[in-house]
Amino acid sequence: MRTISRLFAIASLATASLVCVAVASGDAASTYKGKCAMCHGADGKGDTGAGKSMGAHDFASAEVQKMTDAELTQAIAQGKGKMPAYGKSLKDAEIADLVAYIRDLARKK
Repeated sequence: MRTISRLFAIASLATASLVCVAVASGDAASTYKGKCAMCHGADGKGDTGAGKSMGAHDFASAEVQKMTDAELTQAIAQGKGKMPAYGKSLKDAEIADLVAYIRDLARKK
């Protein structure tokens, strides 16, 4: 009986973890759409009118891909070039989710 209870507990935790990851991904997509897509585009290429005028980088570019997650986090939080800082309007976890989302966009190219 203990084994069944333990297996159930492990399965419940695994399911909860997957749900949390899915929710975080959905939240990151919403945050990206609201804060980033205007310049960087839905696909992360930076190929928008605003992106071209601001010099937004393609997330799949070598310049962005060589950046560490810490450097991307800093760029989002403190701003970089013409990009505004989002450190006061986004929580650390939201910024971390955005970094993961940006990496995912770059891999899809």
